[in-house]
Amino acid sequence: MLAKVEAGKDAEISAEAKKMPGVRQVIPTYGVHDLHAEVFFDTMEELDIFVLDKIRKIPGIKETVTLVASKGM
Repeated sequence: MLAKVEAGKDAEISAEAKKMPGVRQVIPTYGVHDLHAEVFFDTMEELDIFVLDKIRKIPGIKETVTLVASKGM
């Protein structure tokens, strides 16, 4: 998941996101997005709850982009 956050809130939002179940790591990034979070859930329903009811409700999160990885090659 990628997120744009309000200026100066990167560390605060990163710390809060790291406490959430399913979050493996949160890394600050440069460029269009401010944070990269690697998350893992067993079902799409769990991912929906995380995105819609948890991460997007953190004050200071302006926008998210969720990327669902394939099994790979």
